[in-house]
Amino acid sequence: MTERRKRIIRLQIARAAMELFADKGVAGTTGDDIARAIGISTRTLWRYFPNKEGCVRPLLTSGLEVMADHLRGWPADLSLVDHLDRVGAFAGGGETVEEPVAALIRMTPHEPGLMAVWLDVHRAAEDVFARILAERVGVDPGDFPVRVRSAALNAALRAAAERQALHGGEPTGTGARLRVALTALADGFGPVPPGGRS
Repeated sequence: MTERRKRIIRLQIARAAMELFADKGVAGTTGDDIARAIGISTRTLWRYFPNKEGCVRPLLTSGLEVMADHLRGWPADLSLVDHLDRVGAFAGGGETVEEPVAALIRMTPHEPGLMAVWLDVHRAAEDVFARILAERVGVDPGDFPVRVRSAALNAALRAAAERQALHGGEPTGTGARLRVALTALADGFGPVPPGGRS
């Protein structure tokens, strides 16, 4: 089976799991239910994911993969905020986190298994960010300042996504929240500027 086909099946599983979790709850959903929803055997399902909560992982990684691509293309002469502005990462400040992802994020405070997957996705992304940032400045990915920067970037992304998912009715979208979060990092730990509380 090609890698592309495997990715398609993983995404189908993730969408089916998300819909079942939303409809029946995580506790009320079994691996059999998820497998049946897309017409595969439960045994095949477990070849793709270690547990039912892990089935939603592909939905939770998409935004982090986009950020990794942006970091790989970050020119040396621009700040991160300016680069992300240039590539349109903040465009459409009223846009929201994609609804399936937002629905999963809204479930995490009450579903420890989903929270574990959400946090693990971000832990893995932090390692990816560290490798990219380290290569950019020619140091080892274990370099402590690089690890701090990758952790801070990761926290900003997670906070923006969670804020948008949990407060989606507010006029400020994910792009605008991400700009606020990254600007706050760039400004250090001084006072929060007016209008910087979105």
